[in-house]
Amino acid sequence: MHAPEFLTLADDPVLDLLNTEDLVGNGRYDFLQTDDDTVAWMKMMGFLDELYEPSFMRGDLLKKLRALRDVVRKLVTQRKSGNAVDIAALNAFLVHARYHIKLVRSVNGQLAVIHEYERSTPEQVLAGVAEAAAELLAVGDFERVKKCENDKCVRWFYDKTKAHCRRWCSMSLCGNRHKVANFRARQRSALLHK
Repeated sequence: MHAPEFLTLADDPVLDLLNTEDLVGNGRYDFLQTDDDTVAWMKMMGFLDELYEPSFMRGDLLKKLRALRDVVRKLVTQRKSGNAVDIAALNAFLVHARYHIKLVRSVNGQLAVIHEYERSTPEQVLAGVAEAAAELLAVGDFERVKKCENDKCVRWFYDKTKAHCRRWCSMSLCGNRHKVANFRARQRSALLHK
């Protein structure tokens, strides 16, 4: 089965996780529908190697990633609004993390230090995602963590522009819609005032 194409417009994998749920019509649509979708998303974001195959009861990995996404969404919203962040739920994921550190050499000869996570449970498989969320919450610049200014959009992004003036999840999605709507409003206004 073909995995969905996930949006990677947030400039941060944790915020891209939040963007795996989107508004469609009058409701939300979850791009993560199966364990295969979960694994595909994690591989795309670099949390799993290409050879990984889950070995849990069907649906367990999906259920845990959705739960982690809900926790992260709540914490990002709390942190962005300046409220105290309730860290207990994220720590409940992090407590399962078991890894060892390994020095590896890439094909071009560069050395890198990696964390190699145990993968006996769904929580352990998700430990890298939970760790990335903890890092974002602890050291991320929340002046740059933003929600799209389109009222009908629920996507988040990390503003990496020089002037920190990014307003839209994507210019081709919400930015253009805004420009077109403003253009049409100006045209209507001009016609009314003739």
